[in-house]
Amino acid sequence: MAKDNKNKQKTGIPKNEVVVKDSKPAFAFLANFKVQAALLAVIGFVFYFNTFHNDYAVDDFLIIAKSPAVNSGIAGIPEIMSSDIFESYYREYNADNRLSGGRYRPLSLVTYAIEQQIFGETIDASDKNPSISEDAYKKIITVRHVDNVLLYILSVVVLLYFLRKIVFPEQPLIAFLSALLFTIHPIHTEVVANIKSRDEILSLLFISLTFIYTFKYKEHKKISALIISLVCFFLALLSKEYAVTLIVLIPMMLYLLKDYSPGKSLKAALPYLGALALYLVLRFSMVSFKGSGEDNELLNNPYLLASPMQKIATEIATLLNYLKLLVFPHPLSVDYSYNQIPYKSFASPLFWLSLLVHGALFVMMLRLLKKKHILSFAIAFYLFHLFLVSNLPFSIGATMGERLIYHSSLGFCMALAYFLNMAYEKIKPQSSANAALAGAMLLVVLLCGVKTIARNADWKNNSTLYLKDAETATNSALANGNGGASYNELANLPENAARKTEMLNKAIVYLNKAIAIHPKYTMAYMNRGTSYFELGDVERAKQDWDSVKKFYPTYPALPDLYASYYINSAISKYGNKGQYNDAIAELRKGAELAPKNAVLWYNMGYYYSVIGKNDSAILSWQRIISETPNDTLAAKAAASIKVLSGRK
Repeated sequence: MAKDNKNKQKTGIPKNEVVVKDSKPAFAFLANFKVQAALLAVIGFVFYFNTFHNDYAVDDFLIIAKSPAVNSGIAGIPEIMSSDIFESYYREYNADNRLSGGRYRPLSLVTYAIEQQIFGETIDASDKNPSISEDAYKKIITVRHVDNVLLYILSVVVLLYFLRKIVFPEQPLIAFLSALLFTIHPIHTEVVANIKSRDEILSLLFISLTFIYTFKYKEHKKISALIISLVCFFLALLSKEYAVTLIVLIPMMLYLLKDYSPGKSLKAALPYLGALALYLVLRFSMVSFKGSGEDNELLNNPYLLASPMQKIATEIATLLNYLKLLVFPHPLSVDYSYNQIPYKSFASPLFWLSLLVHGALFVMMLRLLKKKHILSFAIAFYLFHLFLVSNLPFSIGATMGERLIYHSSLGFCMALAYFLNMAYEKIKPQSSANAALAGAMLLVVLLCGVKTIARNADWKNNSTLYLKDAETATNSALANGNGGASYNELANLPENAARKTEMLNKAIVYLNKAIAIHPKYTMAYMNRGTSYFELGDVERAKQDWDSVKKFYPTYPALPDLYASYYINSAISKYGNKGQYNDAIAELRKGAELAPKNAVLWYNMGYYYSVIGKNDSAILSWQRIISETPNDTLAAKAAASIKVLSGRK
């Protein structure tokens, strides 16, 4: 059998359509590439068209919506190409600690900038208060969701071509089943429904194209094919770092399918090493290799509290979670951070089971590689990409994530399709085999469709996603914190006015749990303080905001939170009782913490004018004009100054 496969693999890329050399030419209509591609495109569209009217969610806001470079359109591309993908996040939150190694993934941001230029409203990157109309804002979100789905469909069609022409050149049914299983797998909802995860789609798309043009070059010796393959490899690296695996996978495929010797296979990787070196030079000239120090935020550094042994044991045990979700993708969650996956020790059965399973897969890959069996490539594709997101070689800033298994899932789908085909070939008679395979795949497609479409609805916006996942990831500090923040937002919507108190109390329940799990969770304190403030308990609000100041003194929203407290205190405790000097003293305390808050200075000016200190009132209102000239209160302050100065 191995000898027979070896002879088949020498054929390379067929010039014409492949005819299945099988005694059971079932599903003959599926042997045609165009039919397979069209069917995958239709299924992909049906599975994901309900994302078209979703909003931004999770990192979409900070990486896309609030990125000055993206909103500048094509003019912002130079900045995108020279910046970390999280640059707008660091800027927004005055973050000093950057992720170790940086995140240089500019290609997806370039596509967002192009979309902004063509379909949206562009802004000047130097504008500190950019304004985009609501209609344009909604339109560009829809465009980006549509583009994500179209890119996903394109990627699975290209993937099908790669599988048919290279991996399974004489077994189009296995190629189709692999691509079909990949297309319908519900674990991919995060990648398609979350616009920010376009980097995953682009990465796998260009990895597939790199393989295709590499083999075209080896088949036809046209230098143009080599150039295209190197360009695709470089674009894959600019999408996400995963393409580094091609340095091993390309020689492996040449060894398996072109009958290259190990030495010749490795030599064929030299041009790609050159492209990788160019990428690394570009990357580290644009993005710092190391962060500005150890990240002491548990949500970004999930193993912060683990011992070295616990860290390794948990990382290895966590790999089983990925395998479980690939076999049974339920429940799904956007968050698996601290403490959803508790720390493990070397005494944990899950550690040993994971070590056994993945060790066995690695040994199997080596043995099959020696026999030149194509399954070795499927296992390698799974393991190599899994290793990159395992936290074992370097910290990725997360325990695990569904989007992170996107590439590895292709290896899983290839292996599953291979074994499905084996089972199919063993069933007699052919009519029974056909019915069994068709029935099984129809059932799988329907089940995956129901799960995927329902999960897409969860991604409608942050509130729907976070409230759903707070019920799923019950032990996660972040999931509970996000659930509380979502209830805070919903409580302030006009349509929820009658339920505002109820929703604020629900928010506090989630936020209490988040803080119990992670006692230094600054955002949870900030949001719980907001809940208390809205409920009128301003003293407890200030206690929580004091905790924010303790753990995150540079948090951007903190000054305005303090301003709201001191304004409320000045008015309710003193101003409404005619104690204007005390009200001014209270506002002075707030001014020390929030020197640019226009509302605070406006109230201070008012109280000064009431007690006849007109010069102080004018100085207070002038502070608004100088500090926040574009604030809506600036015009009112100017008018008040005119009145007080007698220049009507």
